[in-house]
Amino acid sequence: MQRRDFLKLSSLAFAAPRLRAQAPGQMAMPSAPAAAPPGPPADITLKISPVTVELAPERILSTIGYNGMAPGPILRMKEGKPTIVDVINATDVPELVHWHGLVIPAEVDGVDEEGTPVVPAQSRRRYQFAPKPAGSRWYHSHAMAESDLHKGAYTGQFGFLIIDGADPGQYDQEIFLALRDWEPFFTTQLMDTDEQGQVDPMPEKPDVSKMNTNANGFEVTSITYSINDKSLGAGEPIRVKQGQRILLRILNASAIENRRLALPGHKFQVVALDGNPVPTPTAVETLFIGAGERIDAIVEMNNPGVWILGETADQVREAGMGILVEYANQHKTPLWKAPSTLRWDYSVFANAASAKAPDHTIEMLFEKIPSGSGKFNTWLVNGKPYPHENEFVLTQGQRYRLVFRNRTDDAHPMHLHRHNLELTEINGKAISGLFKDTVVVPMYGRATVDFTADQPGLTLFHCHIQNHMDFGFKALFRYA
Repeated sequence: MQRRDFLKLSSLAFAAPRLRAQAPGQMAMPSAPAAAPPGPPADITLKISPVTVELAPERILSTIGYNGMAPGPILRMKEGKPTIVDVINATDVPELVHWHGLVIPAEVDGVDEEGTPVVPAQSRRRYQFAPKPAGSRWYHSHAMAESDLHKGAYTGQFGFLIIDGADPGQYDQEIFLALRDWEPFFTTQLMDTDEQGQVDPMPEKPDVSKMNTNANGFEVTSITYSINDKSLGAGEPIRVKQGQRILLRILNASAIENRRLALPGHKFQVVALDGNPVPTPTAVETLFIGAGERIDAIVEMNNPGVWILGETADQVREAGMGILVEYANQHKTPLWKAPSTLRWDYSVFANAASAKAPDHTIEMLFEKIPSGSGKFNTWLVNGKPYPHENEFVLTQGQRYRLVFRNRTDDAHPMHLHRHNLELTEINGKAISGLFKDTVVVPMYGRATVDFTADQPGLTLFHCHIQNHMDFGFKALFRYA
């Protein structure tokens, strides 16, 4: 059975006479610690344990989450203020909590490859750090999964982390929306929609005669979706009033795929990407958000009715990845209308001027060996899979330019830990001023990012799609 057939069947399971969706942002704050360790009390306690997620009244899943829920509690910290987080691991396997987008030391970043100590099974660990920079960040498990789809980012271990200090502008409501796929399974039959609506050049597309045409290995997909913990057809809507300005904090918490979102009759005024204010806030009809990315957008509520905010792919939206937006005193049938464009372009949010020249340039070529890891594909950086011993060595204080050359037919969300990335070129177009921690490199495309080597210690670089990272698509940067 092809993936499209799975999706059609799944959409029927979520059909309902009257669509309802979840009330966003109603996730509880962390509970008190069960037993405080020596020293000062924790500011936040996270407990990792089995949880159930009721996506719909007849669709209840079992997974691993934080503080009895998935997504986990919305955490808020103040920029630069020392914070203590106690993590209690009530499961039978070691775990790691990664603070995605924070510029913090490697020993608390939550990554085994960088030397962060794990949280042992049936034990606890204390994280202490001064969070920065301000903006929309998130936290999640950074455990390897490989062939176990009940581990790592496939579980419900994820949640929003807001570092207060940045000004997103004036708004009337703050809404948190985490995009999620559940019940993953292996398949060789994938329908990748990353290229839909794109007319970009493909400067890195190999000559057809040189492309590897071997049978593709197993990758991961899903047919069960939600926004936060509810699928379209369950829960409460986002309730708004005409004239309000709504701040949407959107996270793609998927371990599997990049996503597109639209809200018919409205536009998204993008004010921040990955929590960092953009140089040129711009209104767009469609959002494209890679796995691990965040988008902060202001929406002017000026079109009364009941609308479906959701994935632009019909099968995915109808199978759960949607939520209602309901104006006050409106009792109409929920409406979905396909957007006029699916195009997404980082450059419209950036400065048109070129960035300053770097001290060093590092070329990074991304390739895939179909079925190179037995049943699974192998992913290569510069001709080899992880670990790249002593290949990427940095000198403290120097400015580096990474040139990502994607020779594969996937769009890859690339994440560099513990550093801010300035996107300086996308498919040959020079830009500047757009800072991110995760950058989607288009299929057969090229992206260039600059960063300053100012965080000594080991630094992990990887694709944020779990299956790709697990099978070679990562590297360690070291300081000389």
